[in-house]
Amino acid sequence: MRNNINPNQISLFDALQNRRFIERERERESKRLRHIYNNIISFDNLLISWQEFLRGKRKRKDVAEFQLNFSDNVLQLHHNLQNKTYNHGAYQAFKINDPKPRNIHKASVRDRMVHHAIYRILYPYFDRKFIYDSYSCRINKGTHRAINRFRDFSYKVSKNNIRICWILKCDIKKFFASIDHKILKDILEKYIADKNALWLLLRVIDSFSSKNKIGVGLPLGNLTSQLLVNIYMNEFDQFMKREIKAKYYIRYADDFVIISENKKYLEDLIPKISKFLEEKLKLSLHPNKLFIKTLNSGVDFLGWVNFSYHRVLRTTTKRRMIKKVTLKHNTESIASYLGMLSHGDAYKLSEEILSNL
Repeated sequence: MRNNINPNQISLFDALQNRRFIERERERESKRLRHIYNNIISFDNLLISWQEFLRGKRKRKDVAEFQLNFSDNVLQLHHNLQNKTYNHGAYQAFKINDPKPRNIHKASVRDRMVHHAIYRILYPYFDRKFIYDSYSCRINKGTHRAINRFRDFSYKVSKNNIRICWILKCDIKKFFASIDHKILKDILEKYIADKNALWLLLRVIDSFSSKNKIGVGLPLGNLTSQLLVNIYMNEFDQFMKREIKAKYYIRYADDFVIISENKKYLEDLIPKISKFLEEKLKLSLHPNKLFIKTLNSGVDFLGWVNFSYHRVLRTTTKRRMIKKVTLKHNTESIASYLGMLSHGDAYKLSEEILSNL
């Protein structure tokens, strides 16, 4: 098409393209976060962060020890942050089964206070950047809203269950352990202009590496990790919405689904998704957790097996729940389980749990 344009028109075309590029860059630059470091390290933010951190932790030994000399500890922390002599400490490692074995790395109370201080300032800004259908570790989101959105999307695609509805379900292999530090830092620099804030974030990011992989991995257990992986995966979310233009796409942490009436369309997406994840984010799809299924056959997503007209709790989750309730007659836990079960078809299971009260 452009071969038919004369040289003068080509020059004008290039000038317009260049102008648009400059305008976009100026707009992007104007939206970057500036002068936020002082907000992060301010006494007000540190004290509010401490109160938020304390919830449910007052009786823990390390928390009690920090609180014993709270004024001195906060003054020293503020001094280190202000003079940029702060260094993140080591982690205490332990394992949990929730439900599969996970390696948790717990930072010191001092460092976790810094995590909360960073999170309080950065979360509101970044949350506005995220797509609507990202549901992990966000205010007013969560698993229940994600599975309800899944149900709404499936109704739309299936025309209220009168057409076949196909679901591509994917999972990222070793998600937290595979986050590349350099890529994450480059992404943060696109949004944050404050060099001091970036310095602090780099201290947190570089405080941990996965086993035998320097510069790779974020610790499960850090509040900042929850935000940072969402910032990291927002690159993928934007790719899915802007380039792939996937209308019915939902992501929760490393689990995501795309819903369509066209199976071939979903099959063709897999290599595109895999290529972007590997080339841009150095992540890979889990080969054993990737499938395309019809809704009628039941789709396991976020602990529930979803069907056209109902959803039931995953069998392994059900067994684990009954085992916990049987061993520990904890009223609060039982109330929490009943609240969760109210989001699906689990009347008989609810009755069984109530019998343990």
